[in-house]
Amino acid sequence: MQGFFFMFLFITSLSILITISTSTDTLTSSQILTTNQTLESSNETFVLGFIPGTNSNIYLAIWYKNIDPRTVVWVANRDHPLQNNSTNDGFLKIGDNGNIVLLNSSSNNNLVWSSNQTTVTKNQLVLQLLDNGNLVLRETNMNDPTKYLWQSFDYPTDTLLPSMSIGWNFDKNTEKHLTSWKITGEDPSTGDYSYKIDFHGLPEIYLLNGEKIIYRSRHWNDGISGSFEFSWNEHGINYQLLNENPSTFSRLVVSSDGVLEYLIYSQSTKTWTIYGDEPNNQCDHYKACGPYSFCDIDASPVCQCVEGFSPKNDQARKLRDGCTRKTNLDCESDEFYEMENVKLPDTTSVFVNNTMEIKECGNLCLRNCSCTAYSNVNISYKGGRGCVMWFGELVDIIKYRADGQELYIRRAYQKLAAVDTNGKINVTAITIPTVIVATIIIAACTYFLWSLASKRSAGSGQTPQENQSASLIRDIKQVKIEDLPLFEFKNISTATNNFSSANKIGQGGFGSVYKGELPDGLEIAVKRLSRASGQGLEEFMNEVIVISKLQHRNLVRLLGCCIEGEEKMLVYEYMPNNSLDFYLFDPKKKKVLDWQKRLCIIEGISRGLLYLHRDSRLRIIHRDLKPSNILLDGELNPKISDFGMAKIFGSSENEGNTRRIMGTYGYMSPEYAMEGLFSEKSDVFSFGVLLLEIISGRKNTSFHNHEQALSLLGYAWKLWNEEEIVTLIDPEICNPDYVDDILRCIHIGLLCVQEIAKERPTMATVVLMLSSEIVKFPCPCQPAFIQRQIEHRGELPEQSENSNSTNGVTITSLQGR
Repeated sequence: MQGFFFMFLFITSLSILITISTSTDTLTSSQILTTNQTLESSNETFVLGFIPGTNSNIYLAIWYKNIDPRTVVWVANRDHPLQNNSTNDGFLKIGDNGNIVLLNSSSNNNLVWSSNQTTVTKNQLVLQLLDNGNLVLRETNMNDPTKYLWQSFDYPTDTLLPSMSIGWNFDKNTEKHLTSWKITGEDPSTGDYSYKIDFHGLPEIYLLNGEKIIYRSRHWNDGISGSFEFSWNEHGINYQLLNENPSTFSRLVVSSDGVLEYLIYSQSTKTWTIYGDEPNNQCDHYKACGPYSFCDIDASPVCQCVEGFSPKNDQARKLRDGCTRKTNLDCESDEFYEMENVKLPDTTSVFVNNTMEIKECGNLCLRNCSCTAYSNVNISYKGGRGCVMWFGELVDIIKYRADGQELYIRRAYQKLAAVDTNGKINVTAITIPTVIVATIIIAACTYFLWSLASKRSAGSGQTPQENQSASLIRDIKQVKIEDLPLFEFKNISTATNNFSSANKIGQGGFGSVYKGELPDGLEIAVKRLSRASGQGLEEFMNEVIVISKLQHRNLVRLLGCCIEGEEKMLVYEYMPNNSLDFYLFDPKKKKVLDWQKRLCIIEGISRGLLYLHRDSRLRIIHRDLKPSNILLDGELNPKISDFGMAKIFGSSENEGNTRRIMGTYGYMSPEYAMEGLFSEKSDVFSFGVLLLEIISGRKNTSFHNHEQALSLLGYAWKLWNEEEIVTLIDPEICNPDYVDDILRCIHIGLLCVQEIAKERPTMATVVLMLSSEIVKFPCPCQPAFIQRQIEHRGELPEQSENSNSTNGVTITSLQGR
């Protein structure tokens, strides 16, 4: 009798464990949800349960309870279905480690899907379906019931519900976006289309087919627009569907055929009505018209050239090849044409100043010959109106009937006829030339008087060096550098103990670098321009102008400068751990750099370069990235330095060209070293070389006498093809626990040093690769400079691997005969 009683208790407790009521909205740690059971939100709007799919697949999903046919809004295991014909084949439960798990009961409880998080808590956990359709995991006795350990709203599928958002969390570096079903209503597995936010430049939302952009939204200011709210601050970017009427059901869906649909359910007709879909006409398609043209759905043809431009060829209107300028720009006398009610061009690569007024924005754009357009966009979290400037081609402009924005496009000055088409005298056409002539005369007189005053100044005993210093100080003040002090020579001399050899900490193409200490105890590094330096005033001014406008944790900070007579010095924050090459290429010192520290250095350099290329006030190409220009702070965090060779660049889409080759052999990209072409991809190449040096612990130029390769790149490529790439890893870091991460970095390095520039990734992609946001990498192609193609070196000095010099001398001028 007693045995029967215990058996009864066991069976009763087992039934409690596996059985729940269909009227409940919660699942406790002691319960399971089988494939023939459901949870319902307390307001009876949403249901969590299992739905059938194609090929007898079963999916855990959330759908509207009282809408027919069934409208699914979320699927948990969309790419990992239960696969069995049985109707009671799987179950959902809260795992022992706080994970939500979906198990296949017919396959020994194999794991099918998991929430993939671990929760350590002494409190009881409960899984609850909320009234807004959010499935949440929380502790039962928490003071704040909205503090979720996990929620389905963080993992959207194809549907955006009210109170749900997509976007970026900058603090956690996480992103949420929508992805279509493979076949809407039939197969919920991940489809081809996605809807996501890109925050580079100005935040914009893109509808994509794989990597191809299908549709680009308008730019959104902070605040509410219709049924949507867009918010942007230092913590993240969010795009949310508002819950305007709780009694009305609405949703935003990415369909399997690539259409973004905003739908509202009609209780009277019992149907979903589409209140907006994108793209809904040919102008909505991304780049429907070519560069410098705009799409106007009311025009015929729909593609029209911007004012001052004409079709590239006779068939351009049909082929939508875009437009070209009627008159070339000359920079000095250009003007701007205002377009009203337009969708602004693609803003992925733009300059943004968050507080500048529109007039100042236009003046700044006019002074920069590479600036092709500007506009004024509200960025409220920064506290005011904002200036946005484009460099390079303008693409994806749409003309609206109303409610668009103003865009000011650069064009050549339009000459005015003295007599207009009606035979009347054009006063403006006569006045402007008169003013110009008068201005020239006044300028000539001013120059004459200035020359006379200069001669008198020279006659009074002022030296050429003093004149040059005064002129340089005027130039520096004219660039309006905020809070950049001018140090007195005597104070710098005192700080460095009169530039004693004991204070000398480095030597480069610019000159010597000295450690110093100011009276307030601040340690500084002073870069003193050598009179015999190959670098001169141009590089000095370039570094002052460029780096004073940059601020990033992985860029060295310029504190000020000193200009007196022939003395020209730059004053930086002091980096106590010298430069990267000081450790990397020394057999004993390199032991300090374990893999974790090297990975930190690699990631820091990549973030610094990304800031220079995409996120800084100026778009900068460094052009001289190498280990000696990577300084290390007290915690061995990297800071990019030496911006004397840097180039302010207009757009990532166009290359610059120069006859003056600047950089260091071994780190220059092939297109730059041979043709003078430079772009962001030039820095990417240098970064790739640097990455491979950090992993191998060897200089790229240490292979001159190697039997099998000309460079480190050639050696790495040989090992890669022979599937012996592990041999490249520095023995100091070749730990089995880190080999996979190291090999991933080698793969990235080889992608960066590919011979053809367009095949190299951007720094934005590199940063994602390093953070494992991108899992599958393309196969690298052949690197540059891997063949023995130099039989004699002319006057170039050989350098041994153990030389104390810093990676070779920076080349400041290399011109063809």
